[in-house]
Amino acid sequence: MANQELLYKISSDVFAELGDSFDETKAEQLVTRIYRTVEPFIANQTLNSSANRIVVSVFGKDHAGIVSKVTEILAETNCSIVDINQTLVGDKFAMIIVANTTDASETVASLKEKFRLAGDASGVRIYVQREDLFNAMHRI
Repeated sequence: MANQELLYKISSDVFAELGDSFDETKAEQLVTRIYRTVEPFIANQTLNSSANRIVVSVFGKDHAGIVSKVTEILAETNCSIVDINQTLVGDKFAMIIVANTTDASETVASLKEKFRLAGDASGVRIYVQREDLFNAMHRI
């Protein structure tokens, strides 16, 4: 819900609850206080939205430098790591990173290409998807 819509909804609910006999100035002040209270949570929710995050999946034969290369690309493009998990099964390496792209200096398409090239150069497969698309594809 857009911020204007939320403000309208709060206002409508307050005015409906107060009925015809209310002080308009006090009602506006109440709506403003409520909105200012919830606004930081709305902003934080938008920043952490899955549409602003990517899932980076890395698979291949284990060797030194895989994590370093992936995290280097994230750092260079101003993406922050939200979650990271890696595992080894024998000599097979697997890693999943969820990264926030809110402040990214590159588009998701550009990031995909950077990771594809880095994977080719280091002998691993690196897949990148927006988290909202990833979640939609893996919903049961």
